[in-house]
Amino acid sequence: MLTERQDQILDFVKQHQRDHAVPPSTREIGRQLDASQATVMGHLRALAKKGQLEKLADGKWGLKAAGVQTHLFEAPIYGSIPAGLPAMQEQTPDETITVDPTLFGVRRARPNYFWFLRVRGDSMTGAHILDGDLVALERREAKPGDIIAALVDETDTTLKRLIRERGRLLLRAENKRYADIVPTRGLESQGVVVGLIRRFAA
Repeated sequence: MLTERQDQILDFVKQHQRDHAVPPSTREIGRQLDASQATVMGHLRALAKKGQLEKLADGKWGLKAAGVQTHLFEAPIYGSIPAGLPAMQEQTPDETITVDPTLFGVRRARPNYFWFLRVRGDSMTGAHILDGDLVALERREAKPGDIIAALVDETDTTLKRLIRERGRLLLRAENKRYADIVPTRGLESQGVVVGLIRRFAA
């Protein structure tokens, strides 16, 4: 049976691990509960003895795998998108990837509202988006400053940052080699980038 304080600590660790995919540090737990690190450590050891937590490889105290409730989602990867000059492209899903959308800040993933695109090109390197990365996108309203998968002039697609300048919307690369893209017939956000996955070559 857990004490009230141990319940509070366990709830905080669970929530932190769900939101950030890693357990909180003892300092973070202490700040949350207004307790000293020594007090926190005593409760963490007690929770470990009761089989609720374990000390992980990085030294943090976290939930056992069975205690972490994840919500896996089969997200489609819709081909690739140029991070360079716009290109006309019919996007079709060519594979899926199983992920926990909460890792990208997406609380409820739904088909056609959360997906991935493979990046092709170097125009977004300043935003740490590299050729070959998988960018996660969510279908939601885009705001200036967001990086979006954009449909330009109803035909061309590209990955750029949405900018409002002098009352008009335009697309800006994160690489000085590329000029701004100013749509002439229309600009539509197909999705907002919420994260990325980098696949390193062996």
